[in-house]
Amino acid sequence: MSLTVSDVAAESGVAASAVRFYERQGLIHAARTGGNQRRFERDAVCRVKVARVAQRVGLSVAEIREMLDTLPAEPGLEDWLRLRVQLADEAHRRIASLEAVLDDIASEQKLCDL
Repeated sequence: MSLTVSDVAAESGVAASAVRFYERQGLIHAARTGGNQRRFERDAVCRVKVARVAQRVGLSVAEIREMLDTLPAEPGLEDWLRLRVQLADEAHRRIASLEAVLDDIASEQKLCDL
């Protein structure tokens, strides 16, 4: 089943412009019809949802593309679960890093000598 830009947008909870952005960035891919309309496979919806979560974790578009590029042509549940674990691990790593920064800020050491 192929989906239109509007279908992907509605099912993934983003604007149609976001779907076109993700396509331009290589996060999702579309085939073109004879009338030059975009048609996406069903997994485009999951890819957009993963990309949105990854952006909230703080990953760059390039990092998200790398992550999505590890998926096989027809990802299964285990593939999506692997990305879920990967994103959770990255979120925890970033939280720990920010907590270390907060510890530095709260320490008795001066941030600068003025």
